Amino acid sequence: MTRYVDTLLQILRHDPKSSYDVVIVGGGGHGLSTAYYLATRHGITNVAVLEADYIASGNTGRNTTIIRANYGIPEAVRFYQHSLEMYQGLEEETGAAILHQTRGIFWIAHTETSMRTERARAAMNTACGARTVMVSPAELKELVPQVDLTGGGRYPVLGASHHLEGATARHDRVAWAYASGASQRGVHVLEHTPVTGLLRDGDRVVGVETPRGPIAAGVVLSAVGGRVTAMAAHAGVRLPVRTHPLHAFVTNNYEQGLGAIVASTELSCYVSQTERGQMLIGAEFDAQPSYSRQSSFAALRSYSYKITRILPFLRDLRILRTWAGICDISADFSPIMGATGVDGFLITTGWGTWGFKAIPAGGEGMAELIATGRPPALIAPFGLDRFRRDHVLADQGSAGTR
Repeated sequence: MTRYVDTLLQILRHDPKSSYDVVIVGGGGHGLSTAYYLATRHGITNVAVLEADYIASGNTGRNTTIIRANYGIPEAVRFYQHSLEMYQGLEEETGAAILHQTRGIFWIAHTETSMRTERARAAMNTACGARTVMVSPAELKELVPQVDLTGGGRYPVLGASHHLEGATARHDRVAWAYASGASQRGVHVLEHTPVTGLLRDGDRVVGVETPRGPIAAGVVLSAVGGRVTAMAAHAGVRLPVRTHPLHAFVTNNYEQGLGAIVASTELSCYVSQTERGQMLIGAEFDAQPSYSRQSSFAALRSYSYKITRILPFLRDLRILRTWAGICDISADFSPIMGATGVDGFLITTGWGTWGFKAIPAGGEGMAELIATGRPPALIAPFGLDRFRRDHVLADQGSAGTR
C-alpha cells in the first residue's frame, strides 16, 4: 500500500512537458500497459499518459474482472491465450498484488444447438493452445455443486465447455500495477488532463490539445474507452464502432464458495465470487447504443431472473451495488489495433465486453508497434484496414454473453 501511495504522489507532482516522444490518450488498462511495456521492453520513457479523470475511472474500473481465452476464431484464441499467460506472471513481474486467481470457466449449454457450438469451441481452443474441454451435466454438478441441472424447470443443462485456465484479477490493482511500473521508469501519468483536440501538421498528427496547453508528440495513441469515435474524428478517421452500456451488479457476501466462473451464452449472464465473498453478476451489453453508466431495473430484473434459474442460492442474496460500463463494439465484434491511415495517429479500441482480459497482450503489442513501426503477429490481424480489405474477424459468440 505504501508503494501505491508513493506512486500516487509521484503522479500528482507531474506537470506536463511541452513535448513527448509518445502521448497516450486514456489512463485505463490499455493506455497504462502500453506505456509500461514501452518503458520496460523498449526503453522508451519519454511518454505521457493523459487521463481525463482519474486512473482507471472508466471501463477498467467498471468491468467484471474475467480473464479467458475461449474464443471462437484462431486469431482471437491465440491473442487472448497469450494475454492470459501474461496475467499469470504479472504479479511477479510488477511486484504488485493484483489478486490473480485461476478458477476455470464453465459455459453452460441448454440446447443441442448450443452443445454443438461449445463442442466446436472446445476443439478450436485446443487446436490454438487454450485448454477447454467438454463436461457432462453430472461432471458439472460435481465441480459446481450449487448448479441446478433442471435450470429451474425451464433451462435444462445439457452440458458445458470448461475453460480450465479462466481466471480473475482485481481490476483497479491491475491498472495501478501498470501505472506504478511506468511512472517509476519515467513515464508521466497525468490525471485530470482531458484531450480536447489533435494538433496537425498537414496530414500528420503531431500532438494534442489540452486545457493545460498543447503537447507535441511524435506519436499519439488513442486508448480511450467510450469516446473513441469523437477522438478519431479529430484526426478525420471514421471508425466502425458503436458504444453500448454493459450492466453488472454485486450482492452481499455469501460464505459458501463458488470457486469457478459460471456463464450461459444462451441466457446472456454470468457470475463469479469476489475475494470479499460477494457475487459479481453480469450480462450482455444493452442493445441500445448509449453513453450511460447507470443500470436499469429492466436489466437487473432480466438477468437476475435468468442467473437464479441456474444457481438457485442467489435468490436469497441482496443486490448491493449496480453499474454499467460503456463498451465500444466494432462491426465484427473484434478489437481494432494499430494504424489509422493518418500518420502519427494510432488506436486501440473496439474492446467491447472483453477489454480487461486483453490488457497485457494489447499493451505489449501496441508498444512493439510504436517502438518498431511494425505490428507484431498477434495483433496484425486486428488492424483497421481489415474492413477495407473485407477480412473481418467475426466473433460475436465469444462475447461470453451473446
